Amino acid sequence: MSRLTALYLDAEGFEVDVVSDGELAPGIIKNRDPDLVILDLMLPGKSGIEICKEIRGFFSRPILILTAPNDDVTEVSLLKLGADDYLTKPLKPHVLVARIEALLRRSEIGAGTQTSADDSTMPSMPSTPSLIEVIDDKSQVIFKGKRIQLTSAELEMLKILNTNKGRIVSREECCQALRGIEYDFSNRSIDMRISGLRKKLGDEEAPYKIIATIRNKGYKLLHE
Repeated sequence: MSRLTALYLDAEGFEVDVVSDGELAPGIIKNRDPDLVILDLMLPGKSGIEICKEIRGFFSRPILILTAPNDDVTEVSLLKLGADDYLTKPLKPHVLVARIEALLRRSEIGAGTQTSADDSTMPSMPSTPSLIEVIDDKSQVIFKGKRIQLTSAELEMLKILNTNKGRIVSREECCQALRGIEYDFSNRSIDMRISGLRKKLGDEEAPYKIIATIRNKGYKLLHE
């Protein structure tokens, strides 16, 4: 599967390296510093779960997880591991490419490359430094005086909520802004990102004090 996936992505214009040994993966990722990692949970030597946890200590770019339909993991647990998105196998090549391009669009490394989309298609995100300040390599923020490490998806989610502070942001708005592909009401990727963001902001238990869930409508960043 990895060879076929690599061949397809190569034909689509991506430069792809395949690592088949889980024990070697973290070191190779650190040395090669790729724009994005596609990580299968089922690997020899070291599991994808272990690798994802380990590389999040030094790798802030997108991680796309591949899971089998019967893998004993939940969407929320994947996000807590540090994943930016996930796909279940068997893969649909055109969906894989769409997810990759959407993840690259949201990251700094996607800007100006052949896989980037026209930024004019994305919603405008005016700066609102009163609550969030982006620092360093733009994967870290200062939130209420506290430095927090976020994934690219979590960062964009916080920007969207902060831009619309005090207003309900629908799941559809979030999905269109973050993934750049048509919203699927069966997809809970937005819930995953909200859950991970709440954990990092110290807002895990209801009633939520920072990010409120508005039933059947969406999410709202509460006023300070």
